[in-house]
Amino acid sequence: MGLYLIGDVQGCDAALGRLLQKIDFSASRDHLVLLGDLVNRGPASADVLRRLMRLAGSATCLLGNHDLSLLAVAHGDRAPHRNDTMDSVLQAPDREAMLAWLRQQRMALSAHGLLMVHGGVLPSWSVQDTLRLAGEVESVLRGPQLGEFLTGMYGNEPAAWSEQLRGTDRLRVIVNALTRLRFCTPDGVMQLKASGGLDQAPAGTMAWFDVPGRRTAGTPIAFGHWSQLGLLLRDDLIALDTGCVWGGCLSALRYDPATGAREVIQVDCEQAQAPGRD
Repeated sequence: MGLYLIGDVQGCDAALGRLLQKIDFSASRDHLVLLGDLVNRGPASADVLRRLMRLAGSATCLLGNHDLSLLAVAHGDRAPHRNDTMDSVLQAPDREAMLAWLRQQRMALSAHGLLMVHGGVLPSWSVQDTLRLAGEVESVLRGPQLGEFLTGMYGNEPAAWSEQLRGTDRLRVIVNALTRLRFCTPDGVMQLKASGGLDQAPAGTMAWFDVPGRRTAGTPIAFGHWSQLGLLLRDDLIALDTGCVWGGCLSALRYDPATGAREVIQVDCEQAQAPGRD
């Protein structure tokens, strides 16, 4: 079996199709893990979702901030952003099937010796904490309190995690960490307005994965979300958002759990959005 991790697709179905051809993907032999932001900003979000739905058990998908945004807009809890390109889903005859499928996807995954998220992991969280807290959000996404959750999902506060948090505040911190985190202070206060590369960390902050003593250190973590970081491979880190929708490329990493061997496969993307990466 070939295991392939894939960075942010963001509605670029043509690039995804070319990437699967390039890796000679076989649904009966291989498995994909898509690291979130399946939709939005690219031209063919509905086609991406339909493709992944057809793959069924051959693909595992994580939810990113754009995927949650689609759910919020569809539910009437958020107005579309001027740069959103989600109408192919929102106006589709199979809209409800796609949205129902999206609600069943994961917020975090531990498999094959890897921890996988879309955005980041707070320094105080262990692998077990990350999965437990992701599970809290997954339960709400799949349950009757979806509307209440989506209504309260947006905002940058609270900026730090506490196990004493409850309700909307608790879920918002979990979502922000798992889908939006780039920089935080050494004690885990998130700076969610900042983007840029590693050299553009706001004063007093650093990349979440560089915080000394973070509890997931030593566990390989794969993530997307950070196109201005780009491809970054360390012994315990795999960053795979290479800015496909921003005129970059779409990246897959073939990972051998037995040996830890890695091979990067990339295709160029014809889609190029205006600056303003998120």
